[in-house]
Amino acid sequence: MKVLVTGSNGFLGSALVDRLLAHGETDIRCLVRPASNRARLEEIERKRGAALELTVGSLGSKEAAERAVEGVDVVYHVAAAMGGAPADMFLNTVVASKNLLEALVHTGRSPRVILISSFGVYGVADLPRGYIVDENTPLESRPEQRDLYSQAKLRQEKLFWEYQARYGFPLTVIRPGVIYGPGGNAFSGRVGMNLFGLFLHLGGNNLLPLTYVDNCAEAIAVAGRSNVAKGQVYNVHDDDLPTCDAYLARYKREVKPIRSVRVPYAALAGISKLVARYHAHSKGQLPAIFTPYKTATTWKGNRFDNTKLKALGWKQLVPTEEGLQRTFAYLREHGK
Repeated sequence: MKVLVTGSNGFLGSALVDRLLAHGETDIRCLVRPASNRARLEEIERKRGAALELTVGSLGSKEAAERAVEGVDVVYHVAAAMGGAPADMFLNTVVASKNLLEALVHTGRSPRVILISSFGVYGVADLPRGYIVDENTPLESRPEQRDLYSQAKLRQEKLFWEYQARYGFPLTVIRPGVIYGPGGNAFSGRVGMNLFGLFLHLGGNNLLPLTYVDNCAEAIAVAGRSNVAKGQVYNVHDDDLPTCDAYLARYKREVKPIRSVRVPYAALAGISKLVARYHAHSKGQLPAIFTPYKTATTWKGNRFDNTKLKALGWKQLVPTEEGLQRTFAYLREHGK
């Protein structure tokens, strides 16, 4: 069985390639962008004693997408833009996904597809504080009021479901929370943000839905190899989740001290209203960094449920305590 992994040399993609090899997959095609760093994949080949098939190209090109899917039985679509200008986000997430889907349709076959989506597709702003987010939580109904990443991921996921309904290929959607680990970012926006040299701690005592990168990759691999998972959606996060308070305090203790100020949610909600009003009054001179809707979505505070994923047979490979230790050690070593 031939497997294609897009975004295969990225943070999550390379971890997925490693877990697929661990599960016995031997015929893995890795799509990598031209001039991209392939060190992670080379290290996996050395560690596993395996040979990976590398295909160079960008899904922004229809021809590259056609080459990538030729002869494949399973597609793990990990590639997506993590940031950048609106046009680049749309191109590298939505247009690239459409090119991939069109290429799959043109094969005349019906390969299985596993899409990596995001918690960002959920519409939680109008839900009560402490609401438990699971696979039945409604999707975002006002994406234009969200960040570009969430907008792009929502459009991407809807595109996959539209093509699945039209062409009938087996589709599984994986929605990870905050993916972390050595090589990843130090902070999620759920904890807060840096502003003029000061870290605004906005998450307070909200739970942080972390998933260690190897645990997330394991969840994707388990779902991709299960017939039960066809047509299903799975949220991915680890057990024993820390609060944002605890994460920040530990970062200060184990990585480096940083200047921070805690902004309570009630105060942030009030500030967001003022920012939104001045943004409109000034005709955009003040960026709408905070709006009431974004604030409610990101920092109101939710709980999370991974029961469905566990019922599929997923087990957390790296305990949360060990994952945090590894991550903070990496961040300390690299001065991040």
